[in-house]
Amino acid sequence: MADESVMHPSLIVPVGHVEPVPRRIRGLIEGRVVFDTRRALYVWEWPPYPQFSIPVEDLVEGVLTDDGHTEPLGAGPARRHSLHVGSEVREGAAWAWAEGAPERLLGTVRFEWEALDAWFEEDEPVFVHPRSPYSRVDALRSSSSVRVELDGVVLADAPYCVKLFETGLPTRYYLDRMHVDWTRLRHTDTVTGCPYKGTTSGYWSFDSDVATHEDIAWAYDFPTIHVDRIAGMVAFYNEHVDLYVDGTLLPRPTDS
Repeated sequence: MADESVMHPSLIVPVGHVEPVPRRIRGLIEGRVVFDTRRALYVWEWPPYPQFSIPVEDLVEGVLTDDGHTEPLGAGPARRHSLHVGSEVREGAAWAWAEGAPERLLGTVRFEWEALDAWFEEDEPVFVHPRSPYSRVDALRSSSSVRVELDGVVLADAPYCVKLFETGLPTRYYLDRMHVDWTRLRHTDTVTGCPYKGTTSGYWSFDSDVATHEDIAWAYDFPTIHVDRIAGMVAFYNEHVDLYVDGTLLPRPTDS
């Protein structure tokens, strides 16, 4: 029986799936190009998004040294390597796929994202992780009213919103700040990043009479151009608040 609390399309890409990347991919350390390839592969180690796997032949600078450790990485076994670029050493920076992984991955390495200082698709920087070619992120203006409550307190009441639809995630409802009760919210230092939306500019918590609810709302003041309609607006986690859309209480998502 379907879970009625799931109100968004499911992720459909299986673990171990491999596809070609039709974009030039580069990785840098201290301004030096470590690899430059037009032959990268997408590999899904878990369903939400892929990683880049880079042909060893396309390393431009640096030396990989075997750490003598093998692990399963979802798509198959891989052997850990450290990366030496000049005097810089990034321990455990890369995983070379081993026998038992999909054949197309043999001869390629998957770098830990944070082991590189910068990643580029063509000439555009990529943040957090690769964007999935099977995911969509759409920000649409909507006349739906949205009311946000928690522990019996109204935190926001907006006559309209921007709905953000992201594959595999609940719909997010972005509200103009004038419709949020800022006297109830407490700013925090939390910062998160998203390859589709950018880097957050603020998070807020709520201290009610019965509980403390950390980081239940966020904003992107300078989102990516693809979702610029959410710029400066505020969204609340559907999972942690009572969210009414057009007067109807939505079930809290349980799978994200």
